[in-house]
Amino acid sequence: MNLKDLAIIGVTAATVASCSPAKKDYSSLELLPVRSGSLVEMEYTPQATQFSLWAPTAEEVRVCLFESGHEGSAYETIVMKAAEEGTWKASVEKDLLGKFYTFNVKIDGKWQGDTPGITAFAVGVNGKRAAIIDMDATDPEGWADDKRPELKSPADVMLYEVHHRDFSIHPSSGIQNKGKFLAMTETGTKNPTGKATGIDHLKELGVTHIHILPSYDYASVDESKLENNQYNWGYDPVNYNVPDGSYSTDPYTPEVRIREFKQMVQALHKAGIRVILDVVYNHTFDLKNSNFELTVPGYFYRQRPDGSYADASACGNETASDRPMMRKFMVESVKYWINEYHLDGFRFDLMGIHDIETMNAIRKAATEIDPTIFIYGEGWAAQAPQLPNEKLAMKVNTHLMPGIAAFSDEMRDGLRGPFNDNKQGAFLAGFPGHEESVKFGIAGAIQHPQVLIDSVNYSDTFWAAQPTQMISYVSCHDDMCVVDRMHASIPSVTADEVARLDMLAQTAVFTSQGVPFIYAGEEVMRDKKGVHNSFQSPDSINAIDWTRKTSNAEVFNYYKGLISLRKAHPAFRLGDADLVRKHLEFLPVEGSNVIAYRLKENAGGDAWKDIIVILNARKEAAKVTVPAGKYTVVCKNGQINEKGLGSVNGAEVSVPAQSAMILHN
Repeated sequence: MNLKDLAIIGVTAATVASCSPAKKDYSSLELLPVRSGSLVEMEYTPQATQFSLWAPTAEEVRVCLFESGHEGSAYETIVMKAAEEGTWKASVEKDLLGKFYTFNVKIDGKWQGDTPGITAFAVGVNGKRAAIIDMDATDPEGWADDKRPELKSPADVMLYEVHHRDFSIHPSSGIQNKGKFLAMTETGTKNPTGKATGIDHLKELGVTHIHILPSYDYASVDESKLENNQYNWGYDPVNYNVPDGSYSTDPYTPEVRIREFKQMVQALHKAGIRVILDVVYNHTFDLKNSNFELTVPGYFYRQRPDGSYADASACGNETASDRPMMRKFMVESVKYWINEYHLDGFRFDLMGIHDIETMNAIRKAATEIDPTIFIYGEGWAAQAPQLPNEKLAMKVNTHLMPGIAAFSDEMRDGLRGPFNDNKQGAFLAGFPGHEESVKFGIAGAIQHPQVLIDSVNYSDTFWAAQPTQMISYVSCHDDMCVVDRMHASIPSVTADEVARLDMLAQTAVFTSQGVPFIYAGEEVMRDKKGVHNSFQSPDSINAIDWTRKTSNAEVFNYYKGLISLRKAHPAFRLGDADLVRKHLEFLPVEGSNVIAYRLKENAGGDAWKDIIVILNARKEAAKVTVPAGKYTVVCKNGQINEKGLGSVNGAEVSVPAQSAMILHN
């Protein structure tokens, strides 16, 4: 019987003590002591290595030392001593550099099994054993001088979500280190026709932040069999504080993955691009054999009232962020990635499983290091978590988490149709009734007097306090990309229409007051052959074909133009709810599937007095009434030129079918 069972049946501490006098027992998970110091479990010096483990329910704990990260038996076992606050400690006074270790915890007379601990910073192949290394020796040359690119406001953020393998594995990428961290360090790479790929492509595109899919040590790719070309997104955590070995050039040598991850960050920073890490603290790969469960059974996971393990992630378990030591673990982990790897932000998977207090604690800790660290996440859960909604970091509670953003599925699905029905279209497909959902996103999910909340999909309230708390997007990794979605929801769509609708969708995204987000490859019209959930599909589905940059040059140039336009004009990124309400005015439109709005009175100090954006999803040109005046057209019919594409006089403009128009006076 473990601690969880005891808590369920209400066994008292006195009863347990009479059975197991050698250890202190607790009648409830909530009564476990909280460790006040750092959770670091191994501290190395050439003179001695200190081990410590928080395991308050253990009756005995051992450290096992190994010569190899994956082979052989322990050459030495050290018995740890019980210390304060449920922590066990041991010291080995010799130089252990290059050795590996595991902990083994004994509870109720049973050894739980080897674990590298919950905070391991270096591991051997497949993460089974923690490694003893000198972290300073993993720093690439010039690492001490690495600086984050300037970021004046979260309103300036433009996100690009990418998977290491997708980005580099295709032969047309011209990248040598395919599927590796180092793929994002190579410069001068080109596709067969000479168009830039890799990091040069990102610089040319102009995005400010790269959002890399989970890159910590995860379970689903066997690092000892990389020749099998396994693929996964990485949403199955094992060791949260170590880069995954499958993206390194040598998964067997612990220092390599760490150094190469740092080289990636360093190269992106030199290119003027910040780095966001996708983090999955809401669940682990499995429960029974997880590092959490092997250390303190039951504590790090939520249980249902009947004592069974909860599963709000739909992945078999649900972590308990509301418990003090899980909260402490999450905060320390985020701080570690910021300090050791110079990361610039985090995207939280299924953030709605976490509690508001924990997310605010993470925001506070990040701000103390650097206020420009950007934090956002999915404001939902796969199933109902074991906490009341008012305590959860759900989208509806975003206004209670200053400095944290959430994805707007209102805008996403208002543009292209519902997530759970690929064949159903919306605004882009010419279906009426989705205008308010798109307008909700254009305003940044803040209260705006011209957005009719009763007509917005999914939400009955404006959930953002500031527009920078909303992520504006039309697609991401776990979804159909725009090209596939257009084919699925508009069966008769032509290639030309797909390109026009792709550009129209991203015009809404990049001229919205939220934080724009694009899925890697959308700018070159990638597809995934209609696969929605491609988390374990082969490269033939997931790889970005960079020859598309040549054949879809018009689309790429349009994306590039949108990003340049947003950077040049603060009216599109006001960053303040009151300024949005003051300067963003939706214009009246006759009929459906057209949205028009004005950013007026030199919004945000913009050099342009009034900027008008019109989105026309109709299959015919739309005539729209605008305030009378003389305007310069900077976006029309799939082209963007900030210097002008012509002029319009009067109080009416005609916008070509399935396209956007942007003009100013």
